[in-house]
Amino acid sequence: MQRHFIKIAKISLVLVYLVIIAGAVVRMTGSGMGCPDWPKCFGYYIPPTDVEELHWKSAHDYKSGQVIILNESLYVAKENFSSKTTLDPANWKAYTKHDYAVFNASHTWIEFINRLLGALAGLATLLTAIISISFWKQNKKITLISWLIVIGMGFQAWLGATVVYSVLEPLKITIHMIMALLIVALLIYLIYYSSAKINRSPLSPTELKLLWFAWGLTLIQIVIGTQVRQFVDHQSEVLGLAQKGLFLQDPSWSFYFHRSFSIVVFIVNMLLARAIFSKQIRYPQMKWILLLLFLEIGSGILMYYVDFPFGSQPLHLIFAALLFGIQFHFLLEAHKPQSSLNSL
Repeated sequence: MQRHFIKIAKISLVLVYLVIIAGAVVRMTGSGMGCPDWPKCFGYYIPPTDVEELHWKSAHDYKSGQVIILNESLYVAKENFSSKTTLDPANWKAYTKHDYAVFNASHTWIEFINRLLGALAGLATLLTAIISISFWKQNKKITLISWLIVIGMGFQAWLGATVVYSVLEPLKITIHMIMALLIVALLIYLIYYSSAKINRSPLSPTELKLLWFAWGLTLIQIVIGTQVRQFVDHQSEVLGLAQKGLFLQDPSWSFYFHRSFSIVVFIVNMLLARAIFSKQIRYPQMKWILLLLFLEIGSGILMYYVDFPFGSQPLHLIFAALLFGIQFHFLLEAHKPQSSLNSL
């Protein structure tokens, strides 16, 4: 199984990125509360497709934990039972995590797919960690990092539950995003550390510091971006999607900071690119960084000047997450290579 370790770790990384993409789509469509409970969805492993499935029915078999909507509130079945001709309140308890009780089929299934991808990513990272045990005698670091990722995924799942229970509290959404990026960084480190390294011309201490600085700026920009996104989400709820042109008419401080800070991010990365290209150092990551940077800035301009065209918001987040990952891989490769599995 050792020969499959890196392949499964890469699959885990792809799945984590797919979860980030799905999360961006969830926010774009306002589907965050599509499943108001966790980890099930309205008490089902496979969510309902019609609101009628959530209305109380007579002569119906209910399973413990199943949810119904009654008087604009959620109620949970206390145990397995068959309903009679009239509703018996003794069989139900009020859902007390929050008071959100709206069903929208499309929102429910978008959120369900997001959770399904999260579960698949969790299983993939768990399989990676299980295989990593075989490396314990050769290299304990591989095993420890693999299990640290599993712990991170478990913590991320718990964070996802708290986001739902808080009815999408902004701070919890931000922490949820930061944790996703930390898991990405750990997986990239694990894959790099376990793979054969390519010896390239080293960066100077100044260039290396500039690369660290650029990576840190990207992280700050993503964090501030989540605050901007929360403001936009609030505006969409207040004004309605038909008024996209008014979303940023009176923006918060985070928007101005995010927009101005992008200039700093751009300048620092251009300085780094100039230094690398002038010395003809062969680091292909720099070209990808520049491409993603232009795409990131371009999608931001589209959202502001073209009133949030469809898909621009999740793309903006996806470009940022990919930029973060490639910059981190660049950092690893720019440092002195570690020993790899192939040399053990």
